[in-house]
Amino acid sequence: MASTSLQSLQRRLHQLPRDTRDTLFTLAVIGWVLLPQLGNLPLWCSTMAGGVLLWRTWLTVTGRPLPGLWWRMVLLAVTVTATLLSYRTLLGREPGVTLIVVLLTLKTLELRARRDAFVVFFLCFFTMLTNFFFSQSLFTAAAMLVALLGLLTALVNAHMPVGKPALRQSAQIAGGMALLGAPIMAVLFVLFPRIGPLWGVPSDTLGSRSGLSATMQVGSMARIALDNGIAMRVRFDGQAPAQSSLYFRGPVLSTFDGREWLPLRPEFPAAMQPAAELRLRGAPLRYEVTLEPGNGGSWLMLLDASANGPMVPQLRPRMTSELQWVADRTINELLRYRAESYTDYQHGPVQASPGLQDYVTLPAGFNPRTLGLAAELLRLPALRQADGAARVAAVMARLRSGGYTYTLSPGVSGEHSADEFWFDSKQGFCEHIASSFVILMRAMDVPARVVTGYQGGELNPVDGYWVVRHRDAHAWAEVWLAGRGWVRVDPTTAVAPSRVETPQRLDIPEGAIANAVNAVSPGLRINLRSLWEASNNRWNQWVLNYTQDRQLSLLRALGFDAPTWQTLSYLLIATGVLASLVGLAWAAWDSRRQDPWLRLLRRASSRLQGLGVQFDPQTPPRQLARLTLQQLGAQPAFAQAMHDWLLRLEAQRYAPPAAQPLKLQTLARELQRLPRPT
Repeated sequence: MASTSLQSLQRRLHQLPRDTRDTLFTLAVIGWVLLPQLGNLPLWCSTMAGGVLLWRTWLTVTGRPLPGLWWRMVLLAVTVTATLLSYRTLLGREPGVTLIVVLLTLKTLELRARRDAFVVFFLCFFTMLTNFFFSQSLFTAAAMLVALLGLLTALVNAHMPVGKPALRQSAQIAGGMALLGAPIMAVLFVLFPRIGPLWGVPSDTLGSRSGLSATMQVGSMARIALDNGIAMRVRFDGQAPAQSSLYFRGPVLSTFDGREWLPLRPEFPAAMQPAAELRLRGAPLRYEVTLEPGNGGSWLMLLDASANGPMVPQLRPRMTSELQWVADRTINELLRYRAESYTDYQHGPVQASPGLQDYVTLPAGFNPRTLGLAAELLRLPALRQADGAARVAAVMARLRSGGYTYTLSPGVSGEHSADEFWFDSKQGFCEHIASSFVILMRAMDVPARVVTGYQGGELNPVDGYWVVRHRDAHAWAEVWLAGRGWVRVDPTTAVAPSRVETPQRLDIPEGAIANAVNAVSPGLRINLRSLWEASNNRWNQWVLNYTQDRQLSLLRALGFDAPTWQTLSYLLIATGVLASLVGLAWAAWDSRRQDPWLRLLRRASSRLQGLGVQFDPQTPPRQLARLTLQQLGAQPAFAQAMHDWLLRLEAQRYAPPAAQPLKLQTLARELQRLPRPT
């Protein structure tokens, strides 16, 4: 059935006039190039682009005239104005991409001559590259490879002679060109110097997908609970730690204004702030992190706790007094680094200091019932004179026995978020629980703060990497205890132990395709996803993360003592010269190896095939001349000229010497001067 439908479609396309067929093919390629951009463009731009392409398709199929210049100028003015209103500027990545999409689609409305087609092709090539401004994933690369082959096919087809050459023939030529260019592309990729900041794609405005930020409003992290996108991949040198120990530390939030958690805004002078005072025990865990782009911050995700930090000298990482590692700039590109961490550690002062008062401060006028609960608990004899550890244990016990639940849809918190959690809804996502816990601990005079990051992950059995997803974003608490310093307390474990202690997560709704695959084989979807993610990881490691350091390491492995980017340039030039010499030698050898007479016959045969003449590849010149007259009767001048030329070509080889046949060079010039078909 599918084969029959495909053959029917091919017949219908073949019956269309060539201009109509070629235009429809070009519009289809443009639509494919623009498809990945839909999520990056304003809604009006996506709607306009789709509408213009559909309008142009309708005009092509019905044979109606294209809109006039005034229509196009009005559309251009409207879209430029809309771009300016959307971004408040016409400069920058997003407005620039929007404008190039607008220009490409509007240019199709004046697609009449071959010159217009070439402009559309090159605009399309440029638009294809802009897809990598937003995503450099394996999927995007594969989609753009298909787009490249489609554009090359359209470009080759535009250079074909008049008639109705088959798109399959143009596609074969385009595929051959791509294969011939693949070695050059590979050499350029390996040797072209990566010179920052010129190398790479500008990504300063990439939005955060991870949900982590320098602030946390209660309820903000729940929005990404259903996001299965990958935040980072981790590979341990040896045995991986237990699931419950996988806490990747991100922003530490120590100031609460009643509605939002913010980084520490100390009331005490910096000299009185408690230092990190990291004390490590046991053997370190060594691992490699591949951090996906789009985190939108400068923090470097590490397991607690790391004394030396990640090995990324170009970012100059530093550790804050709150044990958070940050870079000197925003990280918006794929980043791979090695680190070592200790799961057995202590940090912070062991004795009370004035700066710790910043961690018990609460804003006035918020969460009065939580403050009343703290006062009520402190009136209990067991807690009145108890230390911080006993007070933490009492609150954790309340969480376990108070009917509190962990949910992915906690709803929107009001002005008194902690009161709502402790007394009203009794349910929340991790940040609801952590925030309410820290507020209550501060009300009980125990220094506490919120830590955000990622917790857990899942092992990909294909490549051995631990995959940490955006939905693994987590918030927990740290409390200060005398004699111990800062201690991690995850109040979510008291409500939902499975969230931290096992790889199990709350059930996340699947799409229709995933549900269908699960119905056939429950494990098939997991295996397919693992295979795809492992392939993406290889793409990240070997392509996106092919940095200048890896280039120079390759040169050192080839025997260069102290390679620099100039060495890469010289090597690239030498490789280009050598490839050119090899190409010239091959061309000279090929010209001697092949029969010049047969090569000239093939040139004429290809031209006739492009005009739709049907013949067998082994057809001799005389028979081919007869078929030309029979099948090109609508173009008698060209058909007669080609007929006579083919007879002269036959005579050049088979006529007796007394007939003085023409030389091949003369025949080649005559072939070029043959009248063009009308």
